[in-house]
Amino acid sequence: MIRAEHLRKSFGAHTVLQDVSLTLRPGTIHGLVGANGAGKTTLINCLYGLLSPDEGRITETTGQPLRQHTGLLPYEPWFYPKLTGREYVEFCLQARKRTMPDLNGWNRLLELPLDQYAEEYSAGMKKKLALLAVLVQDFRYLILDEPFNGLDLSANLLLKEILLRLRSQGVGILLTSHLLSSLTEICDEVTVLSNGVVLRHYAAHEFGALADDLLDTQHQEKLRQLHQLLPN
Repeated sequence: MIRAEHLRKSFGAHTVLQDVSLTLRPGTIHGLVGANGAGKTTLINCLYGLLSPDEGRITETTGQPLRQHTGLLPYEPWFYPKLTGREYVEFCLQARKRTMPDLNGWNRLLELPLDQYAEEYSAGMKKKLALLAVLVQDFRYLILDEPFNGLDLSANLLLKEILLRLRSQGVGILLTSHLLSSLTEICDEVTVLSNGVVLRHYAAHEFGALADDLLDTQHQEKLRQLHQLLPN
């Protein structure tokens, strides 16, 4: 289990995370939701070790090296020029000293031109290629930042099914999405972030209130901003 406790992260005078705590359990899907600038990507980067929190701690409770057993899908995957899709996957595996598997099975699902340069792919194809490089590895945890973004309807539905099957195999998955329905359909719990603060954790049986609570919170904040610009 990954446990983040009382995380705080600032960039200069700007505090991005304030006393954030979150738990990712094996065999569960945990959604992370919030408006742009809420701190989601900063939290993900802290969990994965790309950033160090100023305060708080992140632990894997069985003592396993977290990075070694965790796959990350960034919001905007980046690809070296003049690498084919196949070479990109091979590069990702070599970086972890892992053997290149047969990609044919996965690629029958994802339908990628693996022998073309990745930089020539569409946005949706790039997202699927980055997913492929994660899915072919045997990770205990996955951290996925906006995995549905850029995917067409068919790929969106397929990804949901993939994540559900990984969960049934014991993988712990943390993902963000602006598509609230994508989270409530597959998640076991959802954490709402606002301005770097955890507003609330929702269990699956509380999802009925999630949309109304989230919209109300965001709307009230917009009304406060509007009042500063146009007082009554």
